[in-house]
Amino acid sequence: MSLQRSAMVVVLAAAAFVAAAPFVSAQILPADRATTWNPGLRPSGGIPVREKVCARVSPLGGMLDDAARIQSAIDRCPDGEVVQLSKGTFLINDGHFLLIHKGITLRGAGPGETVLAKTDGAKPMQETVGVKPAPVIIIGPARFAATGHASDIAASTPLTADAVKGSFEIAVREPARFSPGQIVLLDEASGAGWQKDPQKRGKVWASPDFRVVWQKHDPPVAYADDFTAETYPTTPGAAGSWFSRTDRPTAEIKEVAKVSATTVTFTTPVHISYRTGNAAQLSRYARQHVTYAGVEDLKLTGGDDGNLRFQWAARSWARNVDVTNWHGEGVAIDSAFRVELREFYVHDAAWAQPGGAGYAISLSRGTSETLIENGIALRANKLLVFRSAGAGSVVGYNYIDMAYINTNSAWIEIGLNASHMVGSHHVLFEGNEAHNADSDSTHGNSIDLTFFRNHMSCVRAPFTNQAGGLIDDASESGSAPKRCAGAMAYSYGLSFVGNVLGAEGRMKGWAYETHFTDATPGIWLLGWDPVAPYPTDAQVASDTLRHANFDFLRDTVQWDERIASRDLPASLYLAGKPEFFDAGRGYGWPWVDPIGPVKTRILPAKARHDNGTPFVQP
Repeated sequence: MSLQRSAMVVVLAAAAFVAAAPFVSAQILPADRATTWNPGLRPSGGIPVREKVCARVSPLGGMLDDAARIQSAIDRCPDGEVVQLSKGTFLINDGHFLLIHKGITLRGAGPGETVLAKTDGAKPMQETVGVKPAPVIIIGPARFAATGHASDIAASTPLTADAVKGSFEIAVREPARFSPGQIVLLDEASGAGWQKDPQKRGKVWASPDFRVVWQKHDPPVAYADDFTAETYPTTPGAAGSWFSRTDRPTAEIKEVAKVSATTVTFTTPVHISYRTGNAAQLSRYARQHVTYAGVEDLKLTGGDDGNLRFQWAARSWARNVDVTNWHGEGVAIDSAFRVELREFYVHDAAWAQPGGAGYAISLSRGTSETLIENGIALRANKLLVFRSAGAGSVVGYNYIDMAYINTNSAWIEIGLNASHMVGSHHVLFEGNEAHNADSDSTHGNSIDLTFFRNHMSCVRAPFTNQAGGLIDDASESGSAPKRCAGAMAYSYGLSFVGNVLGAEGRMKGWAYETHFTDATPGIWLLGWDPVAPYPTDAQVASDTLRHANFDFLRDTVQWDERIASRDLPASLYLAGKPEFFDAGRGYGWPWVDPIGPVKTRILPAKARHDNGTPFVQP
């Protein structure tokens, strides 16, 4: 793998780029790493403004469960209308959950006023779940798949020609299986086999082009491998089926625009090539996706199978939601298309441990073109995980910090992250404030991730562990690994452009480049591996694009000399200044400017956090 795997695109002029993203005048990325980032509901006019109320519900009070009454109101509400919840606490206990199975809005009086609570569910600092674990809300047609596979696929047909990256139209064997408006899955087999391990540990199970690298080694690597000697990613039920169809982790979800005798045309372009040589297929879901469903102005707490789940949902949203005290994922977005999560506050997992016990926000199973914007995520084990998902998605202008393990507070978890399972690709991180950015290889690799105009402070802000004690990386030498920007082994095609790294006056004792076994913290930690003997994948560093990044260690901007341009566009997905930068007292945009005299200004989400008003902009 190298930057030469495709021709370097130095500057794409507006005339050449208009078909992909007319609102971007220039982009500095290799052609295979760039894509159209136009996620969420913005292309269709944004989140619908709904005023007609079909039902008003107040809590029963005491220990009485409110789930049945709210669900009845949802069931009877016509599409496009609102189920309005009053102030107060609504109990959703005894394994019950709310299923938003149609295009309506469930709205509270505000996240500080209306609470949906499982009091028999997750409890802070307790590993155990309730007797009947359940989420609080599901947006989608059902909780479980109608078929035997979690992806809930009804039928698939092979592609008859490669799906070309950037194209809207693909050729398939049986286009009559599909119809306009359907939400469908496009994926391919990994084509993996034994390859020479770049970490020099023998062989690794990977595709020949290293688009996909599974955690299976020969000889086996203890604490890293997801497969036994007898199992492979093609083995049904093994790790190759956890978050995708079996051994088909490279995937994205599309919407059908039209169908002809030989082709299917999508509403958005394909983000990566899908190849007939890798048995590429287009699949129809067994259930119809729920569209234009939303949750607004609520607080969710106590879910012990997550708090809020999008499952087979499209063009749906959560806005102005407080999500706290959960097991599993605070917000899970599975098999979904164009979901929007914004103005959120996801914080304080009940059990901040690895293994899925306390993840804040999760995308999985091909979820594509999601927008996660202008929110706050804090104090969970992993704040973001993308598992075989994320194509065309954007994580923009969020405050992401304080990721940790409650029983090992010295370990610095990842902040900005689109990994944690094989297959994720073409995710953009823009304008975020985070303690670090990285790409983990815990369950395999992710590729072609872009980090643009973010500020990584390199250490977590001081906070209190739920197990007790202050966590303060800046003063604790044992906190590790300290890095601003990292990428674990097998993370290829990463691009860091226009970021600001570190904090002024706080980089004494830091190195510019470091390795996992070094005692010195580093601005860059590339190709690292946390499993003994801690080898380094040198290909990660050579394949990572680093351009126009400023760091406070050297007080200078690093340029890639192969790129002639010294200008940066304001955004890679926005046409102009977003509205939330005009809220409150107003804020300068772009707020991260590595090549200007002022490197960072104020991020609105961080200002809300620091002001103690996560939903009111100071």
